[in-house]
Amino acid sequence: MSELKVLIVGSGGREHALTWKISQSDKVSKIFVAPGNAGTAEIAENVQIEDNANLDLMRFAKDNDIDLTVVGPEVPLANGIVDLFLDNDLRIFGPKKSGAKIEASKKYSKDIMRKYDIPTATYRTFTEIEAAKEFVAQLEYPQVIKADGLAAGKGVLIVKSKEEALSAIDCIMKENIFGKAGAEIVIEEFLEGQEISLLAFADGNTIVPMTTSQDHKKVFDGEKGPNTGGMGAYSPANIMSDEELENAVETVLKRMLEAFKSEGIDYKGVLYAGLMLTEKGLRVLEFNCRFGDPETQVLLPRLDTDLIDIMNACIDGKLNDIEINWSNNHAVCVVLASDGYPGTYEKGFDITGINNCELVFHAGTKREGEKVISNGGRVLGVMAVKDTLEEAIKSVYKDVDKINYKGKYYRKDIARTN
Repeated sequence: MSELKVLIVGSGGREHALTWKISQSDKVSKIFVAPGNAGTAEIAENVQIEDNANLDLMRFAKDNDIDLTVVGPEVPLANGIVDLFLDNDLRIFGPKKSGAKIEASKKYSKDIMRKYDIPTATYRTFTEIEAAKEFVAQLEYPQVIKADGLAAGKGVLIVKSKEEALSAIDCIMKENIFGKAGAEIVIEEFLEGQEISLLAFADGNTIVPMTTSQDHKKVFDGEKGPNTGGMGAYSPANIMSDEELENAVETVLKRMLEAFKSEGIDYKGVLYAGLMLTEKGLRVLEFNCRFGDPETQVLLPRLDTDLIDIMNACIDGKLNDIEINWSNNHAVCVVLASDGYPGTYEKGFDITGINNCELVFHAGTKREGEKVISNGGRVLGVMAVKDTLEEAIKSVYKDVDKINYKGKYYRKDIARTN
């Protein structure tokens, strides 16, 4: 039996879920989380290093004989943390900078999809404000305007008129509401249908899909309001047929891995395809280069295979050698947020009732003495894993009612797809 020391990079609900799952492996003796949250502190040792401080993370891994580093967020991946670790003979799970560009640049992602015939919405890209405004004046609405770079899941605006489009262009490119991420924009056709998250493990040559999940990205019930990082999720996503899943694996996941290989990119880690099931068929909304949040929270409780074995197989190019199994139960996660998120919100409030719940993943929390306090826009992910979806929904909302803090906000329709 190995006695592995693992470092997990990140501080959100995804990282708490990863810590929780990895702590169940009998191969692991010690877990560090940088910087972690109040939840990870209960099952691992938090390290006060920010998740985008790649050099400091590398030095910590070297100094502490870390056997495996697992990267949660996209920013360190986009900034080349995997390249840095590999250059220093350190094992790390995630794609190199060249692979992470699939998420770091929406223009690059759209261009590679067009080049390799991966189904997606029609689009144009712009770096000049006036050219973008001239283009939107000719369109029918609604349309979608996206910041090219990383914007924490919030850089997508759906516009319903020319006036809204012109305003959105000014907000992104002139007022810089997404910072440097908005220096270039993508304008694409609006797709209608059900959205599905399809994540997969990849080892450079082989790609293996995980079970399906559906994230609820809008802040208000009924999929209304601005986009967030995710207000809740459930798995499996019962709105996708076996035939549609098979089609997605062939035309999206496998085709994307072949595209990476053709471009000279050895893609290892997690590849996340955000899909839309439209009347005209499957379309890719986006690719991400890491585990989703909150999808991870509903996927990992259903994973029966040791996650450490899977990650090592991805790193070593041996994904074909292991069998990945999923349970038949249903998982639901309801995100408890701070009132005002994804805009301005207050934090620093005492949270009560967590210990009365079945399973809760911390996101924006920190510990002050004996207290757990709110410390972010998305605060907690309340979980239920049951034999049926209805049981899971009923159970999760019972636990949601047990938790209290000032400004608690959540959607009341998570996993209700009709």
